[in-house]
Amino acid sequence: MTASDFNTILLVDETPAEVFNAINNVRGWWSENIEDGTTRLNDEFTYQFKDVHKCTMKLIEVIPDKKVVWLVLDNYFNFTEDKTEWTGTKIEFEISEKENKTQLHFTHRGLVPAYECYNICFDAWTHYINDSLRNLITTGKGQPNPKENIPA
Repeated sequence: MTASDFNTILLVDETPAEVFNAINNVRGWWSENIEDGTTRLNDEFTYQFKDVHKCTMKLIEVIPDKKVVWLVLDNYFNFTEDKTEWTGTKIEFEISEKENKTQLHFTHRGLVPAYECYNICFDAWTHYINDSLRNLITTGKGQPNPKENIPA
């Protein structure tokens, strides 16, 4: 990780297994518009938000109760000049125990301030991780983007 990669840390009372399971329940904290598998090594899934953002992720590392890494295979933003800014970046969830709590260290490796999307992505990840995923872990209910009908 470089100092400029987006990252944030959560500390929760729940177990590493509960945190790991919540991370893999991507529909429960990021978006109900997730297509395909989100739990096993080499699973690929697609996220889409209206006509604003679409990306495909591949799970390239899955260590139960410890770590999940997604590789962004392709990406499209309708609001940036470079539509593919996330392509090739990695999204990492590292789980550890700290002070009798479970720590989740989230890093979007390659999401840096030089990106045109950085401020919007910073705010979005901050919400999805610190609010939605935290709530899914601690209360069983996240705040994902609701299911929508998206034209092909």
